[in-house]
Amino acid sequence: MAENLRAAKPAKASKNAGVLVVGLGRFGSALASTLEALGQDVLAVEKSPQLIAQWAGRLPLVEADATNPEALEQLGARDFAVAVVGVGSYLEASVLITANLVDLGAPQIWAKAISAEHARILQRIGAHHVVLPESDAGTRVAHLVSGKMLDYIEVEDGFTIVKMRPPREMQGFTIGQTKVTERYGVTIIGVKSPGLDFVYAAPDTRISANDLIIVSGHAELLERFAARP
Repeated sequence: MAENLRAAKPAKASKNAGVLVVGLGRFGSALASTLEALGQDVLAVEKSPQLIAQWAGRLPLVEADATNPEALEQLGARDFAVAVVGVGSYLEASVLITANLVDLGAPQIWAKAISAEHARILQRIGAHHVVLPESDAGTRVAHLVSGKMLDYIEVEDGFTIVKMRPPREMQGFTIGQTKVTERYGVTIIGVKSPGLDFVYAAPDTRISANDLIIVSGHAELLERFAARP
């Protein structure tokens, strides 16, 4: 039999539209608390008494060992729209929890991995989405510290969106005049001027030295563009 489940704070709403977050380490707790702040229905699962005490009263949570399939069955894990396995540091626990959710038929499973090998295992046993937060953060920061980029989001297959200061050659000209797409293969999709609202870019949008521009394109092309003086 699964150990008794102890609710530290009851869930707010029906689970069939909510998110089940397993593990309240740095990744899981940040995810769960952000979802809660955004008004999402969240239920966190944690077995550590210390973490339970830390988050009791702040998140809807249950004390349980999710490596035990009966515990997840009692929680109704399959009824949640999304289940997130935030346990990453303990490979065996991560794999067991993910496998339990797969066996229960959870409709969408996100799992944290700490290495490429760990990610492959999670994908092979049925996780729908695998994230490597430390690797992804390291890649993102590397792009930010290497040039003028102020933010960097890789969407998929090299397609990337960045926030940056405009190169000097663009300052004082409209986007149409700069011919940025023809010359550099990237697209300016928006401009934020100091004290003004964000605007979507148009050929007659003029770029000033103090503006922020949002640019999309392939990562390599964006790196070259951001390297312009």
